[in-house]
Amino acid sequence: MKRSKQDDSKPTGLVNFLEEAPDPRVDRTREHKLIDILVIGVCCVICGGEGFTDMETFGKAQRAWLGDFLELPAGIPSHDTFNRVFSAIDPHAFMDCFIQWTQTLRSHLGDEVVALDGKALRRARNEGGGLPYIVSAWASQNGLTLGQVKVDDKSNEITAIPELLRVLDLAGCIVTIDAMGCQKKIAKEIVDQKAHYVLSLKGNQGVMHTEIKELFDSMPLENIADGKSVPEVTCDFHQTVDGDHGRIETRRFWCTSDIDWFEDKDRWKGLASFGMVEAKREIKDKVSTERRYFISSLAGDDAKRFLAATRDHWGVENSLHWTMDVTFREDDARARSGNAAENIAALRRLALNMLKNEKSEKKISIRSRRLMAGWNGDYLRKVLGI
Repeated sequence: MKRSKQDDSKPTGLVNFLEEAPDPRVDRTREHKLIDILVIGVCCVICGGEGFTDMETFGKAQRAWLGDFLELPAGIPSHDTFNRVFSAIDPHAFMDCFIQWTQTLRSHLGDEVVALDGKALRRARNEGGGLPYIVSAWASQNGLTLGQVKVDDKSNEITAIPELLRVLDLAGCIVTIDAMGCQKKIAKEIVDQKAHYVLSLKGNQGVMHTEIKELFDSMPLENIADGKSVPEVTCDFHQTVDGDHGRIETRRFWCTSDIDWFEDKDRWKGLASFGMVEAKREIKDKVSTERRYFISSLAGDDAKRFLAATRDHWGVENSLHWTMDVTFREDDARARSGNAAENIAALRRLALNMLKNEKSEKKISIRSRRLMAGWNGDYLRKVLGI
């Protein structure tokens, strides 16, 4: 990459990290520089583009602007070139660049909740193949995607999650995963990373789910909630009430460190407590109540901390997956050849991180920031960090 005509200093930000991505092409086929292809791709996605044809169109429309900091020795790549390169790039190497750059943005916060959850790429199914599935790690307080991994076509999240955990810096964090990830190997991996876990528990754990449900069913929960003395019962309680637009949501959480009776407790590394959330939703005259159960390495004497972790978990759905679908139209994405689906999914998450990291326009939505980046080259430079 050449230096900007507007700034003789070396460019900073994501671009520097992308320069470290290994080029999958042999020398004789390198008509375009890999960094040029990657930067045009990420700029296109930031500005609202969705596919390889959009990347070519964006590049041609912004040829002069891009020429300020890209060499472009053979001009703007064609959509076929974008397709071939993103299909060939090693997604693990690309993710290394992603993670290293994201770490420069991330503030290390005590007890930050890192939620791991999967999302299907619904239009990217290959003929005769499975539906591509991406597991992402979402740092709730920082509002950043820390990394992602594609679930192998012949596997599931259980095998993908440990792979993602191993490459992230999770020390001091609370890792939350839905019931699919409630596995002994995953709990061990999290504790080995010097992090805590809160794992949702459903019927996939059979007897364990039944036993923990029976434990809370046997407790005088209302007395505990009312602050009454309950001899021989060690259980902490916390409650939150939220309401707007005619809807009231009450969440009550009980947690306990009384786990010595649990026969398999030593098989779950770090296991320290069980918890139950009771979520009550009132909309006009309709009332619904749901109870969910959890296992955790957190001590069972701080229900407020426990409840906050379970609530923050849904940030991966509301702040990441919803944004991918509604703002970035990920469910309509059709990139599917080779590694393209996984790499373009990473590109979308990179774009979201960059847009969130740009602080000069805090009061406008991600959609509006994308539009502004497409309309204003100076603003796009700020997003890129160059």
